[in-house]
Amino acid sequence: MAAPEFSLSVQFASEANNLPSRAQVRRWVAAALEHPAEVTVRIVDADEAQALNQDYRDKGYVPNVLTFEYGEITPGVLGGDVVICAPVVEREAREQGKSLPNHYAHMVIHGVLHLQGYDHIESAEAEAMESREAAILKRFHIPNPYFSS
Repeated sequence: MAAPEFSLSVQFASEANNLPSRAQVRRWVAAALEHPAEVTVRIVDADEAQALNQDYRDKGYVPNVLTFEYGEITPGVLGGDVVICAPVVEREAREQGKSLPNHYAHMVIHGVLHLQGYDHIESAEAEAMESREAAILKRFHIPNPYFSS
């Protein structure tokens, strides 16, 4: 199945090392999209992630990923931003024994699914979202992030 058409802006606003390439981010976004979209993926440091989480969600912690859904920005085209916090992704990958590229892939895919209305608040929604994430990650030979091996 071909990915829907999309435009992507990848922004690097982090001093972290070992960030994914634009090409990697593009492949992950393409794999997760089910609808035409205009997407920005922005990789940031902790200060920006915490400020966004405080300003838009009234939460004071530093998140791994934030998604800002804008709905249909033109007929049939979704719009949104996915913000990924590099230091949190690095720490989580280390703590969970995952490779850094695999964890970035998971965070990009997770954010893009949120952009399309997936959620994980209710257990049935979480199961559907996690199943979809695992299926997409499997295409990249990345293990299911919800089960440790």
